[in-house]
Amino acid sequence: MATRRSLLAGAALLAPHVARAQAAWPDRPLRFVIGGAAGGASDIFLRMMEARLREALGQPLIIDPRPGAGGMVGAEVAAKATPDGYTYYINHIASHGIGPTLYRRLSFDPLRDLPGVARIAFLPNVLIVKGDGPVRSIAELVAFARAHPDRANFSSAGSGTSSHLSGVLFGQRMGVEVTHIPYRGTAPSMAAVLNGEVLFAIDNAPASRQQVLAGMLRALGVSTARRASTMPEIPTLQEQGVPEFDVSSWYGIAAPGAVPRPVIERLGREIVAALNDPAVAQRVRDFGAEPAPLGPAEYDAFMRQEVATWAPIVRASGVTVD
Repeated sequence: MATRRSLLAGAALLAPHVARAQAAWPDRPLRFVIGGAAGGASDIFLRMMEARLREALGQPLIIDPRPGAGGMVGAEVAAKATPDGYTYYINHIASHGIGPTLYRRLSFDPLRDLPGVARIAFLPNVLIVKGDGPVRSIAELVAFARAHPDRANFSSAGSGTSSHLSGVLFGQRMGVEVTHIPYRGTAPSMAAVLNGEVLFAIDNAPASRQQVLAGMLRALGVSTARRASTMPEIPTLQEQGVPEFDVSSWYGIAAPGAVPRPVIERLGREIVAALNDPAVAQRVRDFGAEPAPLGPAEYDAFMRQEVATWAPIVRASGVTVD
């Protein structure tokens, strides 16, 4: 009993110090780990909000790129960081939607150890082929893949990314065998299509926009159920006979699981407020994405639903990553 009383007394003495620390947060720069290289979508989304967040929080934001394994290298770094409210992860569909089912030997649980702070945006994918290649439509792509199975391959930004599973899903929906060729990032994946090393890719629309406009790549369809507002001239894959195909990449911010809840709630509110700023929202749209702010609880619920949606697709594909 004496031990229990001493523990309770210790907790009572500690509580005011914890409360003061949370009230003072943040009193130093915030680190945001990204699972890709600098200049990628994770980096860009954070920089779009940087000025607004710096003003609201009074501290600079530090970007820490940790590319590899479809974002899981960076996710692990963030999940195992000290949960003091100063390290976060720019998470996405690969780390928190597909990854929990795809990766068999993760040293952490993404949903438990990196829960959501706020959702940022949706980003449509687009199916692209070589601009001067033989394929000019989805029907021609499927016919070519069936006639030339040795060339029925597609590139991705890495195993476990939405570009990977989008290609797998396309093959499943159209009943055609396609071979996955992973690359280390979107840029080399796009280069593989440009160079004719692969037949097609399905990746974030902004990544290939300039090459499409220049005629170097041909965009055959967007991955979402409705046409993208930033490229309404490109039909959806569903419009062209690909059944039940509705895929968007999404991005947000996650935190180590033991970060104090008041800190999570505060940062979540500031991110949602930044995305509701018309100037910030317009920058997101100019990039080719759609602002989609959600706070911590709603974002967690959204991610759980994404895992449930992708799990049967991953299992049916037979694809796993150690």
